[in-house]
Amino acid sequence: MRPIRQSKKLQGVRYDVRGPILVEAQRLEAEGHRILKLNIGNTAPFGFEAPEQILADMMHHLPQSQGYADSQGIWSARTAVMHYYQSHGLRDVGVEDIFIGNGVSELISMVLQAFVDDGNEILVPAPDYPLWTGAVTLAGGIPVHYRCDEDDDWNPDLADIEAKITENTHALVIINPNNPTGAVYSEATVKALVDIARRHQLVVMADEIYEKILFEDAQHHHVATHGGNDVLCLTFSGLSKAYRVCGFRAGWVMISGPKELATDFLEGLTLIANMRMCANVPAQHAIQTALGGYQSVEELIGPGGRFYEQSMLAHDLLNAIPGVSNVRPRGALYCFPRLDPEVYAIEDDQAFVIDLLRAKKILVTHGTGFNWPTPDHFRLVTLPEASVLEEAIGRIADFLATRR
Repeated sequence: MRPIRQSKKLQGVRYDVRGPILVEAQRLEAEGHRILKLNIGNTAPFGFEAPEQILADMMHHLPQSQGYADSQGIWSARTAVMHYYQSHGLRDVGVEDIFIGNGVSELISMVLQAFVDDGNEILVPAPDYPLWTGAVTLAGGIPVHYRCDEDDDWNPDLADIEAKITENTHALVIINPNNPTGAVYSEATVKALVDIARRHQLVVMADEIYEKILFEDAQHHHVATHGGNDVLCLTFSGLSKAYRVCGFRAGWVMISGPKELATDFLEGLTLIANMRMCANVPAQHAIQTALGGYQSVEELIGPGGRFYEQSMLAHDLLNAIPGVSNVRPRGALYCFPRLDPEVYAIEDDQAFVIDLLRAKKILVTHGTGFNWPTPDHFRLVTLPEASVLEEAIGRIADFLATRR
């Protein structure tokens, strides 16, 4: 028999958050080792539970959730999302502008499949959440990475974006608050990004899944509020992080701006939504309760709250390691520290994190897995309780002492 091979469409597609490093972690677990997994922002294993009312409401609606729903989502969920954005100044958003999906990840893939033609260029931040790069590539597009500046609190380098726009550039991806860096962009930065899209007639794709996880004086500014009537904005968000229900897979994309110019694209997106029938129906019933109820995430993001305290602790502990520097996170659930190349001569950062895994049983993700161009960063999830974080970063410090 001839060998059965993967599709050539997967060439160049990577998702290293769950790549070879996770395979090695699973091998070690099979040998009986306990691995502390700090590679993925999965809230449940670290003791974060969904608000009880969300669980109760979803269970209450289970009898009505046994059949397919509208491919765009159930009415109550889309209405709740509509009202949420209307309350943030986007008064022209209607129910028809909302698509519910099995998490933001599915919706990113659906949108790009409907939008990208072979060879289209899509501007994606570096570092990025790697699904964006992988999904652009799988759709036949070319991800073009623009630089975020570590020396400027990881803000996008606007000049670099301008320099990388060609006649074949079709969209600008903005991840705010940012995964993996923890940056939260000012209103001036958001306006400047939208202005670039406006001048070059680009569609904006705004990944805002961490919009409610903000620290200290950080404020989130919806990209769509500055898009006006001449920049088409696709805004992605959902319940996974702020409401601690990663496994529910409940997300949405909201379309705003000159929708009359996008009827053909939206017809394509509707076709793809129809092809997968519908999103998970039980989880859709959680959306209205989550958005309309008490926002318990507020208890987690201020002083004394676990998200805040653990993020600040991880930041301080990492910066205390010789040759390590970390920009203070202003949101999200991660640190993205730099390893000074003059202190740590790392040529292959994936090999580095696998060595760390084998030596200290700590699983993190290497920086090039987020399409950062040089092997001098890694991402650490800040979800464990303080005592666990102290132990984990202590082990990382011990390992790095052997590499200096």
